Amino acid sequence: MRSRGVMHVDSEIVVPFYDVDSMDVVWHGHYVKYLEVARCALLDLIGHNYTQMKAAGYVWPVIDVQLRYVRPARFGQRLRVRAELVEWQNRLKIHYLVSDAASGERMTRASTVQVAVRLADGEMQLVSPQIFIDAVEQSISIGHADRAHEQVSAHDRS
Repeated sequence: MRSRGVMHVDSEIVVPFYDVDSMDVVWHGHYVKYLEVARCALLDLIGHNYTQMKAAGYVWPVIDVQLRYVRPARFGQRLRVRAELVEWQNRLKIHYLVSDAASGERMTRASTVQVAVRLADGEMQLVSPQIFIDAVEQSISIGHADRAHEQVSAHDRS
């Protein structure tokens, strides 16, 4: 059973023509891009996005991605990508659900794991930086859970 997140954001993506293959379905590698769109929206909601992470002296590389494809997405289809924050104190773990925006039918499930790496020396951190933990906890306390929804097309964030 998947863990429920403490907060989430829904991003809407319209599948562009250049993301489909010769069989008229989204090429599997493009789903990672869709996850990134939703992850950026979630970090914006938290108030500590990639720009702020870098300014604080850290980068957060993705160290694990897992995807389970259920149904193919097609050109012009509106997708809803939900990103749920699951872990943040020792690593950043996010669960995703990609669904058809009109019907709600599940298309793909995914998760990513990121870790903080200190820019000054390239040292991987075993605990998330306090500035990030504080941002998450502040966002939870002011009630950002279950409030955000964003509409974008895939090319707006690529």
